[in-house]
Amino acid sequence: MEAGPRSNVLTSSGKPSQKSGGCCSSKGGTDSLLMWVFIYEKGYQSSDMAVGSVLTKMKGVGYTNVAGEERIWDVADYVFPVQGDSSFVVMTNYIMTKGQKIEKCSELKSYIPRVFSPCLCPTTHPPPPPQGHMTGKCLVNTTNMCEVLAWCPVEDDSNIPEYVRSLKIMCNLVEGIDNQYVKSCLYDPKTSPLCPIFRLGDLVQLSGFNFAAIAKVGGAIGIIIDWTCNLDYDQSDCKPIYSFHGLYGNPNETDMARASVGYNFRYAKHYMEDTKEKRTLLKVFGIRFDIIVRSVARKFDIIPTLTAIGSGVGIFGVATVVCDLILLYLLPKREFYNNMKFKVTEMMEKEVSLCLTVAQHPV
Repeated sequence: MEAGPRSNVLTSSGKPSQKSGGCCSSKGGTDSLLMWVFIYEKGYQSSDMAVGSVLTKMKGVGYTNVAGEERIWDVADYVFPVQGDSSFVVMTNYIMTKGQKIEKCSELKSYIPRVFSPCLCPTTHPPPPPQGHMTGKCLVNTTNMCEVLAWCPVEDDSNIPEYVRSLKIMCNLVEGIDNQYVKSCLYDPKTSPLCPIFRLGDLVQLSGFNFAAIAKVGGAIGIIIDWTCNLDYDQSDCKPIYSFHGLYGNPNETDMARASVGYNFRYAKHYMEDTKEKRTLLKVFGIRFDIIVRSVARKFDIIPTLTAIGSGVGIFGVATVVCDLILLYLLPKREFYNNMKFKVTEMMEKEVSLCLTVAQHPV
């Protein structure tokens, strides 16, 4: 007697079945993938980053009246540099110290508090740094402060005055903007979004700052010019979009943790008087404008299109495997899905023991 293997195909119900399949292959998934790749990600276009160059020009006159001294400030006085590039500073406040010359004088009373009685004046100065070279002498009869060799009188920046100006900033022009339009327009995000003339107060307001606060201590504002162009359409449709962001200079919020609030620097004007060199020192508080150009150009290209289609087909293949793994090993009804998806084959073992019995006891 010869016994061979037997096989039968069963399902969980005990009936033959040839049902097998996968999941996640619906028309809705295809539509979603096509919308993501071709509409949102622009997968049918090739892109390139453009190189931007920005020219800025300042116009306007400022007026101050400090201690009865009237003064007019033009672009040569309050803009650094006068013809700015992608970054420039507009002076909104200043502290002037006139007639400084190199000699020995008293350091500023408010510069460092004195707890010594009488005052002790070493040749080396503890932090903060001195306003000049320490001579080691104490001026007991006058200020009761230490004597320094410096540009005297020393600068007193303990009280910052407040001045407000109204200025206009002219930026690069776009195609279709003529001289007549520029002479009469003023930038507004709703009514005149393409006007290249900006008022200083509007820039500060659009960046989220308070003009009175930032004009006193200075700060920084970022002007972003966004050029996103679809070259499949006419080139005249490519227009800039302006946005404004406050970088730093808010003394009420983020800048409280800074070592120095606002933005300021010093510069001096040197001159000769009675064969002696003198200078006028100015501590300038201003708003630094950083112009950032972001640009990208897109145009139809057959190579990215075919690549996007091939990638989409590959994603569907991976999605089927991922869905099967979830259904087979993670879902509560994974056993039911396993029985419905796969065919179960049962192999009968060879009846070896029966064959041996027949051989030992032949008929």
